[in-house]
Amino acid sequence: MKVKRATLAAVRGLALGVFSVSGSAFLLVLVVLAAALVPLGVGVVLLPPLLTAVRFHAGLRRSLAERWYGVRIPAAYRPGPATPSATGPSRALHLLQDPAVRRDLRWLPVDMTAGFFVALLPAVLLGKAVEGLALAAGFWRAVADGADHWYWFLPVSGQGDAIGAGVLGLVLLHLAFRFNDRLLKAHFTLTRAVLAPSGRAVLEHRVEELARTRHDAVDTSAAELRRIERDLHDGAQARLVAMGMSLNTVEALLDQDPEQAKRLLARARAESAEALAELRDLVRGIHPPVLAERGLGDAARALALRTPLPVETDVDLPGRPEPAVESAAYFALSEMLTNVVKHAGADRVWLELGHRDGMLRLTVTDDGRGGADPAAGSGLAGVERRLGAFDGVLAVSSPTGGPTVVTLEIPCALSSPKTSSC
Repeated sequence: MKVKRATLAAVRGLALGVFSVSGSAFLLVLVVLAAALVPLGVGVVLLPPLLTAVRFHAGLRRSLAERWYGVRIPAAYRPGPATPSATGPSRALHLLQDPAVRRDLRWLPVDMTAGFFVALLPAVLLGKAVEGLALAAGFWRAVADGADHWYWFLPVSGQGDAIGAGVLGLVLLHLAFRFNDRLLKAHFTLTRAVLAPSGRAVLEHRVEELARTRHDAVDTSAAELRRIERDLHDGAQARLVAMGMSLNTVEALLDQDPEQAKRLLARARAESAEALAELRDLVRGIHPPVLAERGLGDAARALALRTPLPVETDVDLPGRPEPAVESAAYFALSEMLTNVVKHAGADRVWLELGHRDGMLRLTVTDDGRGGADPAAGSGLAGVERRLGAFDGVLAVSSPTGGPTVVTLEIPCALSSPKTSSC
C-alpha cells in the first residue's frame, strides 16, 4: 500500500509540477501583458476572458485538492455583473474588484515557484532513490564513462562508490514511501494558504450573499403579490362583479319576465362556480392544500401525476421540512417539470426526492434533447433565487443530446409531520 501511494504521489506530483509551471506562468504572463495594454484599450477587452481562465485554472486546483486529499479550498467569488452581456471596462473592473479573483492572481507566481518545487519533491525523491539502486546494481559503468558520476554529493567512479549510492538510495526510498503522500498534500495546503479567503473575507462574502438573497426574496415576494392581485382582478373579481350585475338584473325582471330571470340565475350560478374554481386554483398556486395536508412527498407525487409525461418517482422523506422549505421545493419542482414538458422534448422523466446528511435533495432527470442553459431563461433563474433565501443550490447538467439532470439541495432538518424543527 505504501509503495502504491508513494508511486501515485510521485506521478501526480510530476504532472502537477509541469502543469503548475506551464499553466500558471503562461496565464501570469498573459495577464501582465493585458494589464500593460489597458491604456491602449486592448487590455480591457483581453482581461475579462483571461481572468475567467485564471479562475478556471484555480478552480481545477481546488477540485484536485478536494478529490485527492480532502483539502477543501473555498472560492467565495462574487456573483457576476448585473448585466451578463457587459463587456469592456465595466466587466474587467467588476472582476478585478472581486477579492477572490485578486487572490487567484497572487497565487499564480506562488504556484509556479514554491508550488512547483513542492509538487516535484515526491517524484524527485522516488526518482533519485531508483537511480541510487540502479548505480549499485552496475549502472554506474554505463554513466561514469571514465569520469566521476555525481549522485547527490557522492562521486561514483567504482563499485564501492556505487554501493554507497545504493545505501543512500535505500534511505531516499524509505523517505519516499513515508513522506511522498504528505509532500503532495503539502502542495495543496500551500495552495489553500494562498487561495482560501480569510475569516474576515468569509464573513464579508456571507454578508454580501445574505443581502443579495434577501433582496431577491423581497423581489420574488413582490412579484408573487402582483401576480395574485392581477389574477384576482382579471379572474375571480371580474366574475363576481358580473354575477352581481346579473343578480341585480334578475331582481328587476323577477316579476316582469320570470323566464329571463331564470336564465340569468342559471348564468350567475355558472359564473359563481367558475369564480370558485379560479379561487381554488389561485389558492393552490399560493400554497397547495395537498402540500399543507400531506407534505412534500405526496405533493411531489401529485405533481408527477398531473404532468403529461410518464414520471417515475422515488420519494424517501421520513419527516417534513418547515413549511417555507416545503413550499420552495414544491414550486421549484413544479417549474422544473414545466420546463421539461415545454422545452425538453422528453419521453420519460425520473424524479428523486430524499434527505441525507442534513440536505433536502431533489433531482429531476429527463431523456430529452439536452442543451438546457439556466442563463438563457428566467424559470430556473427564478428557482435559484428562491432557493438562495434558504442557502440552497441548483445544479444543471444538460449536454447536447441529453440527458438533462437538474438537482437542487437545501440544508434543512426534518421533523415529524406534526412538528417542525428545521
